[in-house]
Parts: sequence; C-alpha cells; structure tokens
Amino acid sequence: MRVVSGNYGGRPLKTLDGKTTRPTSDKVRGAIFNMIGPYFEGGRVLDLFAGSGGLSIEAVSRGMESAVLVERDRKAQAVIRENISMTKEADKFQLLAMEANQALSQLTGTFDVVFLDPPYAKEEIINNIQQLCQRKLLAEDVMVVCETDKAVDLPEEIADLGIWKQKVYGISKVTVYVR
Repeated sequence: MRVVSGNYGGRPLKTLDGKTTRPTSDKVRGAIFNMIGPYFEGGRVLDLFAGSGGLSIEAVSRGMESAVLVERDRKAQAVIRENISMTKEADKFQLLAMEANQALSQLTGTFDVVFLDPPYAKEEIINNIQQLCQRKLLAEDVMVVCETDKAVDLPEEIADLGIWKQKVYGISKVTVYVR
C-alpha cells in the first residue's frame, strides 16, 4: 500500500498482518478522496477506527491541517506510529490509544471530515454518528465517510445528517453523510 496523492503521494504505507484490521485498498482510498475532495484547504480529520492510519495520512497529504487517529489495538498503534513518522510531519497527527467510545467522550473541537470503518459496521456507525452530533464534534459542512461491507444498508438519515453519496467498490460500500 502507498499514499495515493498529495504531499506524501507515492510513499509506502505499512499495514498490519492478519485479520485484526482491514486496510482500505489504494483503489478504494483514491475513489473515496475523488468523492469527497480530492484536495482540501485545511481542516481537521477524525479517524475513529484508524487501523494503519492510511485514510488520515491520505487526508493530510491532500491538504487537511491535522488528524486525530483512534485505535485500540496495540499492534495497529505501532504500525500507525511508523506510518506517521514516514510523513516527517508527526506534529500534524495525534494518536489516541483507546476504544472509539472512550475517545468520543474526550474529544474537543470540531472535525471537517470523519472516517468510520468499524469492525461491526451498521450499529456502531449509527451510534458513533449520534454521539458525534450530540457532543457537537462535527463542523457545519462536515463529511462523514463510512466504509462497510457492500451488504450493509445504512439509514438515509442519522441524527441531523443524510446520505450525500454512496458507491460500491468490490466488496466495500462507501457512504458519505452531510448535513
């Protein structure tokens, strides 16, 4: 895997061996950013189930100012740290080594882009988006990008967000919510 585009474009990304994380492929990551960007002029990213950190690193590579990555798995945290050091701009990234729900109770400020790719998709995504809205962690023009198995059907609306775009890429479905 590699960073697809932007300041870090072409740089390799490490991934975790085994089944504990499902890294988003270069192809799907590129497609996601073509849907939501493809480039940004600042902003803050939250990746609630960071895995290897590829989505957040790609977002910063493409112009986001900073990213908060949440990951509970120790081995995945080590991979994220390696991938962040590859950027040579570690100050733009904050790794929270904890469960997503614990992070949601501690986060402050607002996020312009949120990535949700949890292991148990539908129920977790609905709950996460409701918490993000209740805690006022979403910027007015936020994009919440959900990656699920293509068989998962998310609701048209969650809290005050509705589906803006939805596409299937192989076995993955990407759903983007906006206000």
